[in-house]
Amino acid sequence: MQHFHFLAHGADVNPLMLAIRRRPELWQADTFLRHYPQGPFGQTETIMLRFPEKVEGLTEEQIEAYKQNQLAGHDQYEAVDYPAYAQLHEARPLLMNLMARVQGERLGRVMINKVAPGGRIFAHADTPEQTRYYTRFHIVLHGLPGAVLKAGDEQINMNTGDVFWFDNKQIHEVINNSADDRVSMVVDIRTSR
Repeated sequence: MQHFHFLAHGADVNPLMLAIRRRPELWQADTFLRHYPQGPFGQTETIMLRFPEKVEGLTEEQIEAYKQNQLAGHDQYEAVDYPAYAQLHEARPLLMNLMARVQGERLGRVMINKVAPGGRIFAHADTPEQTRYYTRFHIVLHGLPGAVLKAGDEQINMNTGDVFWFDNKQIHEVINNSADDRVSMVVDIRTSR
């Protein structure tokens, strides 16, 4: 496989899944991705753990400067802790172990995405600015047979406890044809490459 690399199978994700199940209100705390105009995440619920501060009201020129990371006072690669990160402290060991495993230098976006049975994240490629700077990883918190991630011309089943890298420069999508929610923690890490 060219677009995926497994780092672990059977990671202990149960403490974090239990914490999420005990705090279902966290799924509704931030709907930015779900309601992003023309975005691929309309059928997902997301718990934001770390994400860049949202910048609104920019002109087209300022947006272009932001994308190039040249807008004064803004670092588009700087992710900040969202309130859910403090509430779901069970995520920290998973994240710090992954950072150590890949010799990460900077922790970026961290989001927990849930796709219901029959749902999907529609085909898309992440922005070149993000894919050049960060490397994308997944930690599958809950996944049954039939929950698949496609990237390019390859696909994998997203099984509970799987930890893997994937090439998010490729057109990719999630299709959940399993009998239960697919829940995965998306992690961006700056590595020394």
